[in-house]
Amino acid sequence: MNKDLLPRQFALDIAQAPKPSLSNFLTGENAALHSTLQDVVKAWELKQARPAGENALNQRWMYWWGAEGSGRTHLLDSLANAAQVLGFQHFALNPNEPSTWVKLEDQLTNLGASHSASVITVDDVDCLNDRLVASLFRILNAVQASQAMYIFMAGNAAPGALKLREDLRTRLGWGLVFQTHALGDDEKIQALEQSAQARGLVLSPEVLPWLLNHFYRDMPSLMALIDALDAYSLETKRAVTLPLVRTLLETK
Repeated sequence: MNKDLLPRQFALDIAQAPKPSLSNFLTGENAALHSTLQDVVKAWELKQARPAGENALNQRWMYWWGAEGSGRTHLLDSLANAAQVLGFQHFALNPNEPSTWVKLEDQLTNLGASHSASVITVDDVDCLNDRLVASLFRILNAVQASQAMYIFMAGNAAPGALKLREDLRTRLGWGLVFQTHALGDDEKIQALEQSAQARGLVLSPEVLPWLLNHFYRDMPSLMALIDALDAYSLETKRAVTLPLVRTLLETK
C-alpha cells in the first residue's frame, strides 16, 4: 500500500460518511426528542400527512435548542433526508441562504392549501437577521393555518432566551420544545466501541481515549474514522493499536 495516498484516502472516508438519519443518531440524553421524531417519520411513511387529535400542531411544529455539537443540525438533516426519500417538498432554511426563504414564501399559499406533506427545517434560528425574522413569522402563521405543513427549528437557546422579537419567541413555543444534550466522552467511547464490535473490529484500550484528545470530537468524523481503521487494519493485517492509528493519521 502506498502510504503517501493515506491522507487523501482518509479524507475521502470522512467525506463519504453516511447521511444523517434518525437511525444513526446517538440518542444519549435525547431519547424523548428522538422518539418523537421517529413517530413523525413513521406517520409520514404511513402517509398520515395530517396528524389527528386536539394537539396535532405538536406533531407538525417543533423547536429544539442546545450547545454546538449536541445534535441539533443532525436531527434537522435527518428529517430533511427522510422527507426527500418519501418525495415530500422540503425547504432547508438557514441564515446564510436568503434565496431559499424567498422561494418558500412564494409557495406558501399553495403549500398551505395542500393535503400533501411539506417539510420545512430552520437551522440557527438565533442568527436570523430582522428580515429573516419577519419571514419566519409569516411562515409560522402559514404553517399554523395549513393542512399538512411541518416545521422543525433549532437554535442555541430556549425560545424565551433568544434575542429575537417577542412575538416570534412566543410562536416558537407553540409546538413541542426540547433541549438537546451533547454526548459525554464515556457515551462517545461506548458508541464507538459498539460500532467497532459490530464490524468485528478489536481496538486496543488506549485508542479511543487518545482519539478524543487528538482527533475531531464530532461523532460523524469519529464513526468515519472507525470505518477507515477497519479497512486499514484489514489491508495491512495489523491489529488496531495506537501506533496503527498514528500511522493512518500520519501524526507524530
